[in-house]
Amino acid sequence: MNFKVYIPARHASTRLPGKVLQTIGGRTMLELVHARARASGAAEVVIATDDERVAEVAAGFGASVCMTDPDLQSGSDRIAAAAAMRGEADTQVIVNLQGDEPFMPAAVIAQVAAVLARGDDVDIATVCEPLRERAEYIDPNVVKVVRGAGDLALYFSRAPIPFLRDGGAEAWAPGALYRRHVGLYAYTVGFLRRYVAWPPAELELTERLEQLRALANGARIAVPDAAAPCGVGVDTPADLARARALVADPR
Repeated sequence: MNFKVYIPARHASTRLPGKVLQTIGGRTMLELVHARARASGAAEVVIATDDERVAEVAAGFGASVCMTDPDLQSGSDRIAAAAAMRGEADTQVIVNLQGDEPFMPAAVIAQVAAVLARGDDVDIATVCEPLRERAEYIDPNVVKVVRGAGDLALYFSRAPIPFLRDGGAEAWAPGALYRRHVGLYAYTVGFLRRYVAWPPAELELTERLEQLRALANGARIAVPDAAAPCGVGVDTPADLARARALVADPR
């Protein structure tokens, strides 16, 4: 299977500035993410960035780097720009792996590429995991997904969904319906070009979730359960402290 991994990597993160260059276990987070991508079997791994500091570090550990416009608004825009600069074919499968996912299993990166490549009339492939605690269910920073037949996404939300009518917001009934979305995506370059040309959807702007633009425009998003535990991304200083503690003591 021929797929490539593109890693959008900005330096100007709001909640944790310069986070992709923060170290975990003596290596930058960006290098850890890059290593996961390399282990997935990808034909190529490209770091798309707008910052010379990120580019210099990436080049230092041998990564392919594509410099993009700093005014681009999202990781999807950055990957689309990088793919165009590098002349990628519309049929090329690309996995969008965020630069703040140092624990993403290589098997899951390969999984989303394989789901997209099956040819099931799917525009985007991503994954989800069971919600295991009520705190996650009510946390707006944990994105939930509800699926229909064939594990196709019906909706993504920061709100507690599906909502247990007879129990209310305080209820918690873990089970097969309750899933958190993991922000890892596979799509073709052709679909990505169409996606970034669409204006932001009202639902997307309301929830601040890019994948809702795709749903609002009729895209089909496959969301199977992840093939392996995906760990957590690093968005805040507290996340970084937990990541460092995990590497120091993996128990």
